[in-house]
Order: sequence, then structure tokens, then C-alpha cells
Amino acid sequence: MKVYGPKEIRNVALLGHGGAGKTTLTSAMLFASKSVGRFGRVDDGTAFTDYEEDEIERKLSISTGLAFLEWNKLKMNILDTPGYGNFIAEARGPVRVSDSAVVLVSAVSGVEVMTAKGWEYAEEFGVPRVLAVNKLDRENASFDRAMASVTEAFGRLAVPVCLPLGQEKEFTGVIDLIHGKAHLYKHDDSGAYEEKEIPAEKRDEAAKARAALVEAVAELDEKLMEKYFEAGDLTPEELAAALKIGVAQDKIFPVLCCAASKNIGVADILNFLAEFAPSPTDRPAWKAKAADGSEIEVPADAAAPVAAFVFKSISDPAQGRINVFKVVSGTLGGDSNLQNPRTGTPERMAGLFHMKGKERVKCEQAAAGDIAAIMKLKETHTGDTLCGKERTVVFEPVKYPIPAISFAVEPKSRGDEEKIAAALARMVDEDPNFKVGRDPQTKQQLVSGQGTQHVEIVVARVQRRYGVEMVLKQPKVPYKETIKGRAEVHARHKKQTGGHGQFADIQIKMEPLPRGSGFEFKDDIFGGSVPRNFIPAVEKGLVESLDRGALAGYPVVDLRITLFDGGFHPVDSSEMAFKIAAHMGFKEAMEKCRPTLLDPVMNLEVVVPDECMGDVMGDLNSRRGRIQGMTQKGHSQVVKAQVPLAELLTYASTLKSMTADRGSFSMEFASYEEVPSQTQQKIIEEAKKAQEAEAAAK
Repeated sequence: MKVYGPKEIRNVALLGHGGAGKTTLTSAMLFASKSVGRFGRVDDGTAFTDYEEDEIERKLSISTGLAFLEWNKLKMNILDTPGYGNFIAEARGPVRVSDSAVVLVSAVSGVEVMTAKGWEYAEEFGVPRVLAVNKLDRENASFDRAMASVTEAFGRLAVPVCLPLGQEKEFTGVIDLIHGKAHLYKHDDSGAYEEKEIPAEKRDEAAKARAALVEAVAELDEKLMEKYFEAGDLTPEELAAALKIGVAQDKIFPVLCCAASKNIGVADILNFLAEFAPSPTDRPAWKAKAADGSEIEVPADAAAPVAAFVFKSISDPAQGRINVFKVVSGTLGGDSNLQNPRTGTPERMAGLFHMKGKERVKCEQAAAGDIAAIMKLKETHTGDTLCGKERTVVFEPVKYPIPAISFAVEPKSRGDEEKIAAALARMVDEDPNFKVGRDPQTKQQLVSGQGTQHVEIVVARVQRRYGVEMVLKQPKVPYKETIKGRAEVHARHKKQTGGHGQFADIQIKMEPLPRGSGFEFKDDIFGGSVPRNFIPAVEKGLVESLDRGALAGYPVVDLRITLFDGGFHPVDSSEMAFKIAAHMGFKEAMEKCRPTLLDPVMNLEVVVPDECMGDVMGDLNSRRGRIQGMTQKGHSQVVKAQVPLAELLTYASTLKSMTADRGSFSMEFASYEEVPSQTQQKIIEEAKKAQEAEAAAK
């Protein structure tokens, strides 16, 4: 296919709440532009960008779908992002590489929670936004009500550039306020329309809406404002030129309208994007770190040295990893040799292609601003930079939110541990919001994600793709044990058998240390009561004993043990005998030192809509939470609290229920604190039952 230059490219991310119609709009755009021969639909599993088995089954987007089309001699790369809470963070990478975003708003529901979240992502990365009120053909659809919702959420800079002709079943086309024409769409899903004069009954409404648009655009420039005051209007050429600049500079947010499922208004969206959406050359240059550590700018110049940013990876069980990237500068050929500055690995870019859903369209070159993909790179992952040796640059990777929930994962069959680990690692590369780790204390393999549904879907995808079976369980809480008192004990290990026996005698003192101190061993032996060569064995025996406390078998922390006296036998004493004596002494001392359990306590930050504050605060108090402070953030409150980890294992689903999926939270480890006595007994009993079950299984 033709190689498009930076000025001929439009990179557009589709954002919005799940169910707003992003995937259907993508299919409608492809069909209207004759890029595909059929209209793919979500309901029957034929949508072009939702082709994974789990997406077809659930009828929702789980990861970003990629497609491209040609319209008015331009190439448009469409990035169809997920819109449900568990998956929307995946949109951050696609938004980063887009040069504009179309934010979809349902004409029935208005601005919803994840509509605002997608808007925040675009705002964070400085991406110009266009809004599209979709589903105007549905029952209870209202363009005016949707616009009121948009204005309330995003302000008065959101201004209609078109009006619907009819609503619900009567929605037949749109009025183009910029060019002053009516577009009546055919009822064949083709996206074709007839251009006519604005109907007489709509002229007053259109004139009023156009005046509001002209005034909003005139306010962007002092000279235009003066002319507007003098003439009372702007010419279509002046309006279009000023609107294009305003969109690129993020100073105005045009609102369009459509019914994507019937392909009505979609051609108007394509026309608008072609005329007014910024190309890569209209956007600020990307910032990067040079080889010497200095910050430089990398503009979208097709003649410059090559630099590309990998924003997405796809794990294909048959063909390996697919890396999807934006060419930030230069022109990338199919035989280019680049390097990955993070690893220093050379990478050969053989076999470039563009993606249209699951279809791969080969290309010889990709110029600055374009999006392309390649298979079988050696050491390149999501967030990496690829560049030529003549200019080394590194683009900052996209930051993703900390996982909100974790599960322990166990193989259904013994011997599958290595296969499962390898398969999970591939999914981490594909989904940057999915994390895999191992708890060093509980020895459990942990998988983490943005919610229960997110983790379950990724694990199911791993099982289906790689033929491994796993079981998800709530992770064990990594409790610890410590002491509150002091004690001195005398431990003697004496065993006589035929020949050499075993003998070791030690006296130790155990005492608590401040929280977070760990373990300290003190050698206070004088006069050789315990020979120097046996003291390391005593210390080793004590350190081994720390792994299993006296209360519930959890690791023991924050104590000092002093070895101050003992005895030995010149023949029967050995390192093993002193290790055994250390184990005996530790156990006896722990029982005398008032052992207690420690909870891992987390710093929790919750973002909550104002109207849900009462429910959330009450719930945090019921979870033994301590509120640290509250701050206002738009129409939400940010609550900071400290809460035991044991109380947060099911918090994600509870918060979702309390806030109708409008709340979010993050947490990080704060400290270990003593568990209340009434809770300790329950934990100890559960631990003992688990130990008994484990012993019985063996």
C-alpha cells in the first residue's frame, strides 16, 4: 500500500464508557470508507476489533483494537480502546501515541464514569479531543440532554459543530453547522448521504447553534473576535481555519452526532477528522533522553533519523510476540536495523505490517507519525524505544496504575508450574496492567490486576491459548509474629548413642526491638563457655527458627537474642548439636515472651464521588481503617487511610458496588502493627487448621 507522510496521517483514539459504541463506530468507519466488505457487529461476534474469543463471548472490548482506513486521500489509524473499569487503563498507551481522540457519549445515558476517565487520560497526555454523541437512533435518546451532560462534565468549551435531524427512530441525518448543509443518510448502512439545504423547520435552530459555534471560535483569537463584533459573523473559511487551530491547541472541543449501528453521521465524523484533527506534524515534538542524558525534542520528521515507541504487545501462541509501535521520526523500512537502548540489543525490522483487526497488511515502509507492527523482535517489550545507531534516544514509558487486587494461582496438575510461569510472563508483556510475582513469605505465585474480572479474564485467556489449567485463590495474608516481653532460657541438647553422642548447652536472652528492626543476634560469650567455632551454628539455628513462630507458624521479627553462656563436650559437641539446642531455646523463649501477631497495614488512597462519601467512610471504619485525611478533587473526594491488608482482599468488588463503579483506589505497604486480641485468636485457629490439613495431605 501507499506510504503516507506525516501530514497525511491521522492517529485517532476512540474513548468512552463501555457500551458507548466505540467498536461499532470503528466497524462503521471501516465500512463507510470501503476498507472492508461488510459491516462488522458486536452483537453477532463479527466486529473487526473485537476478535478474541473472550471479547466475542462477553460482547465487550478487553484490549485495544487497531485498524486503519483511507479517507479523502489521508490515512487514519483508529485505536479502539476498552471502556469498562477493569480494562480502561489499557487505553493509556494508545492515547499516548494518538494525535487526537474521539470521546463517545451515549445519547441515552450521557457522560458516564469511564467517559470521564478516558477524558482524563487524553487531558493528561495533552491529546486534542472531539466528542461524538452516539446512539441517537435509540429509544429515549436526546441530543439536548446529552449536551447538558457534556457541558456539566467538560465545560462550555464543548460546542456542537452539527445537529441531529430527528431523534430515536426518526434520526435520519445531521446538519453541518460549519458548511451550512444538511446530510440525509441512506438506510442501507453504507454511510453514504445526500447533501441538501437545511430543512425550513430546522433553520432557526441551526442558525442559533451556528452563532454559538462562531462565538466560541471567535473567542480563541482577538482579531477574529474584533471581526465578529463588527460583522456579526465569520465566513466558513475563517471559521474552519480558526477551528482547526483551536482543536490542535486543545482550546475547543467540537461535538458531533451519529448512530454508529446504522452508519448515520459516521461520514461526517470522518470528514471532520480529515479536515480538523491534527496530523503528527501539528502536534508538539516528543521529548526524549539523548545518549548523554540530556532532554531533546524529536519532531515528526520523515527525513530525520528513525525513532519508534512500542506502545503495545500482543502474545501470539503460534507466531510469538507482536510489537505495535508509532514511528515518531524518520522512515522505517522493512529491512531496517535498529537498536533497543534499554537492552543494547540490535533488532532487525523485517516484515513490517499494519493491523486491521486480526488482519495483517504488509507494508514496505512506515513514515514518521504512522503506526505499524512487527513480529519476532528479540528483546523488545511494551514501553521500549527503537532507534538508529546514528541517534540514540529513549522515550519515557507510559505509567500504568498499580494493580488493585491480587490472587494466588496454583496449577491443577503437578509439574505444570514452569509452563504456567512462562505463559503468565507472556501475558504480562501483552497487558501492562497485569502483574505476576511470588510472595517470599507465603511462597505463593501471585497474579494481580485492576479487578476480579480483569484477573479472571487474563487467566482464562492464558489457559485457552497455552493449554494450561490453573486455580485462582484468595492470597494468604503475610502475617508476622513478634514478642512483647523478655525471657532467659537454658537449653540443653544431649543424646547418647553408640560411639559419639550429641551435646550442646546454651543460655540465651530474648527481648523485643522497635517495629521494623528485624532480627539481631548478640554474642555475649566470655571465657569460652561456648567455643568460637560453634557460635555461628547457634546463630544459624536461631535464624532458621525465625521462619516459624510459636503462635501460628508465621515468621518472627523485631527481636534480639543474646547468647551469654553455655557449655560443651570436647568429643560429643558439634555444629548440628548447637543448632538443635538453638531451636529448642528459641521455642521455649518465644512461649515465655508473650508472643503476638502483626498485621501488614497498607496506605490506602480512595477516589470517591461526593455522594458516596458516607458509605465509603463507614465501610473503611468497619475494616479497622484509620482515616488520615481528605481532599477535594473535582466532584470527588480523595480519602487517605491506613487499613490492614487482611481487610482489603475483597475491597475492589465492595468499592465497585458502593460507588456504581465510579470509585477507584490504590494502596502500598505502610508498616506492620499488632493485631487486636479478639482477631488474633481467629487467625491462630485458622492457621492451625491449615497446618493440620497440610500435614494430612502429606
